[in-house]
Parts: sequence; structure tokens; C-alpha cells
Amino acid sequence: MLIAEALRGGWDVLAEFVAGEASPVVAGETPVFQLGEGVLERVASTESPQPNMALVSRRAASLARLEPQYIRQQSSSDAAPWVLFLDAVSDPGNLGTILRSAEAMGSAGVVLGTGSVDAFNPKVVRASAGALFHVPVVEGVTLSDVKNLGYRVLATSSHEQPGSHSLVDADLTGPLCMVLGSEAHGVSEASAPMVDGWIRIDHAGRAESLNVAMAATIINYEIARRRA
Repeated sequence: MLIAEALRGGWDVLAEFVAGEASPVVAGETPVFQLGEGVLERVASTESPQPNMALVSRRAASLARLEPQYIRQQSSSDAAPWVLFLDAVSDPGNLGTILRSAEAMGSAGVVLGTGSVDAFNPKVVRASAGALFHVPVVEGVTLSDVKNLGYRVLATSSHEQPGSHSLVDADLTGPLCMVLGSEAHGVSEASAPMVDGWIRIDHAGRAESLNVAMAATIINYEIARRRA
């Protein structure tokens, strides 16, 4: 349950609202309010809402959380960190899935570039399956800001780019920032000058490209596999 994941992630749950005979998830001094019949269905954003809702204090990670030296100090692993930079990824389901795979594979964080969907969009929160409360999400910074922390920038493209490499052959060592472009247009012209290298995911099917969330999951897995 998302409320339980928020608590496990150390987020501040301000209040919980419970419908029917459901039991509260929060404990201690957090206020719990019982909803009258039919209230939940009127305020929820889904057709079949869960009986527990919560008000959680919104927060976003700072760019400093992604500084490689800081990450190493906070981690028991000596492996170099990697982060994802989402360049105008606008679909909430895709962002939620990307957060889920990033958290599962051990990415150090996800940066939302200009034009990306709000990380706290209800559909993003649900699609992330609670990963939003565990992986740092940074907003309001540029790809240049991330690169200046010491990351080598690799970008994905479904089309052949000068000097591009297949993911299986690409150099994925050191601190990496992986750029994934929008569903419709790919990596933007504004981000392209910051890119140090291009990678592609080879496939045998007829589809022109993979869904951006699928591509992110494959990339996260391959980086984690190499660093295991």
C-alpha cells in the first residue's frame, strides 16, 4: 500500500482518511478521519479507490543528493552511481514505471527536465508502486547542472547517431547520467550538446522504437548487472 511505503520512506504523513471498515495504516499521533458513506468515491481519482487515503507532505530532492561523492558516503557500495535524466517525458504512467525500475535496480536518482510530467501526479504515484517514496526525484535543474556534478552523459536514441553504440557494447563505467527523451520527439535539441555519447537498444522486431519506460527498465537492468 502506498501509505505504508511513504511511512517506510520516512515521509511525513499528515493525516489519513479511512472509508468503511478498513483499518488505519498510520500509528501514533497522526490524525485519522472516518469518511461517511459515498465520500471516498466523490473525492478519489479512480473508479474503484482503495479505502485508505492520506495527506502526505510533498518533497523533492536537492541536486546535492546526486553528487557522486555524497552518494558514495551514504552507500555501503563502492560502485559508481548512475542517474536518469528525463527530457520532457510527459506520460504519467511512463514516469511511474521509470521510477519503479530505477528504484528496483539501484539508480541514485531521477531528474525531471523541462516539460516532464509532475512527479506527484496521482497517476505517477500509483504507477510508481511506492518507488516515488524511496528514489530521489530532482526537479528544476538542467542537464548541464547534472553534468557539472561529474557525470558522463549518455543519451538514448532509436535512430543511428554519429558514434553511437549498442547498449551491450557501450562503456557504462563511472558516474553516468542516462538521458531518455520524450515519447514523441526523443532527446531535445537543447540537451543534445551536453551528450558525451549515444546508445541504442537493438531489437529484431518491426517497431521503430521501444516505449520510453521499457527502454529505461532495460538500461537500468544492464547498468545494475554490470556493477553487481
